[in-house]
Amino acid sequence: MWTIGLCIVAVLVIYLSYRLNKWSNPKCNGVLPPGSMGLPLIGETLQLIVPSYSLDLHPFIKKKAQKYGPIFRTSVAGSPIVVSIDPEFNHYIAKQEGRLVEIWYLDSFSKLLTMEGENKVTAVGVVHKYIRSIVLNRCGADPLKEKLLPQIEEFVNKTLQTWSSHPLVEMKHAASVKVFDFTAKLFISYDAENSPTKMSEKFTNILGGLMSFPLNIPGTTYHKCLKDKNEAMSMLRKIFKERINSPKRHFEDLLDLAINDMDKEKFLSEDLIINVVFGLLFASFDSISSALSLTLNLLAEHPAVLQELTDEHEAILKNRESPNSILTWDEYKSMTFTHQVINEAFRLGGVAPGLLRRALKDIEFKGYTIPAGWTIMLVNSAIQLNPNTYKDPLAFNPWRWKDLDSLFVSKNFMPFGGGTRLCAGAEYSKTFMATFLHILVTKYRWTKVKGGTIARNPILEFTDGLHIKFSVINN
Repeated sequence: MWTIGLCIVAVLVIYLSYRLNKWSNPKCNGVLPPGSMGLPLIGETLQLIVPSYSLDLHPFIKKKAQKYGPIFRTSVAGSPIVVSIDPEFNHYIAKQEGRLVEIWYLDSFSKLLTMEGENKVTAVGVVHKYIRSIVLNRCGADPLKEKLLPQIEEFVNKTLQTWSSHPLVEMKHAASVKVFDFTAKLFISYDAENSPTKMSEKFTNILGGLMSFPLNIPGTTYHKCLKDKNEAMSMLRKIFKERINSPKRHFEDLLDLAINDMDKEKFLSEDLIINVVFGLLFASFDSISSALSLTLNLLAEHPAVLQELTDEHEAILKNRESPNSILTWDEYKSMTFTHQVINEAFRLGGVAPGLLRRALKDIEFKGYTIPAGWTIMLVNSAIQLNPNTYKDPLAFNPWRWKDLDSLFVSKNFMPFGGGTRLCAGAEYSKTFMATFLHILVTKYRWTKVKGGTIARNPILEFTDGLHIKFSVINN
């Protein structure tokens, strides 16, 4: 019996050793990038989802890059991944969508961001072009210039007026809710004030679970996120049903545009439209609220920046024929220092930890081979925090943008992605932020009362909140 038992143990040890060796040394028709794969199934997931308390690169990525170089391999949630902080490689991959790579999400992300039967987050070709076109139709530069800018100004005025009546405002959460409500009104005519269910809460909860461990059992964060996602999708489906059954659609929002196009664009279906709206709402609100919150936190710590920003906007008011005139597009475009502040906030506080792509075929680069089917994580924030590119990269220095030319910026500043996936809402985000700052510094006083400790998990948060007191300037 002892002999048999020892033989079984020996066989198990040999088998496990074989599997571990196979896991640690994946097959490749060439030379894999250096790195380690961690434990089977888990990989190095736990190291990656540990919160980072700095605006710098995540410690896991920084440590790996120092050890293995700017392109290395690892494994997250059971998937082999090549991580890149190499600017040349990142720009190359960004231009290869539909040829060498496709947009991709880890399985745990996909279950939160997609519906069964449709996969709008990996939309390519004609579908992606259509999505981009309807977004630009509603919030691109032309609609912003022609009609959206006054709407944003009115909304920000009401928001700050409301906030000034509160003892304190937790900036990140409050901004997320407000930006979501405005964008949802723009896309689906959502009336947050009269809705019995706050849709923003569902999306905020989903966002909070993106990096939770994908264990779908009651009581876990991931399970609750899936539940909130399903409830949000049900709300959107109800709105779609009501809209399509209406004898005449009169909202003229993004949802109307999509429904009206169903006859001529054969790829459009109910499920796809609902998925698209869900994805656009999900992508729209946190980038702006995070950047706004970070900007106010940084301005509170850099009074010289705040002073120059205030001087610029007070000069805009002085140059008006009527001080009560609405903000114009020409005034927005003239905000030179404001745009520098916004660029610096996006440089330091890029929302996405990395853009994910999947290799459609073997990819050769600098002597390495990335096998077909592998995931590629492009860590573009590394470009924006590279000390060889930006002097003292962790310093908040809006003046650095004064001497940077457009070619340098196009290659070394990618907060809104790049290539065919350049975010269609980039101008909308910057316009919203500039309008908010314009009204804030000309009509309000504000003080950071407490909080402001940075955390990334992976989305930018504040461990103890960012609590701000707003008050109206009494002239």
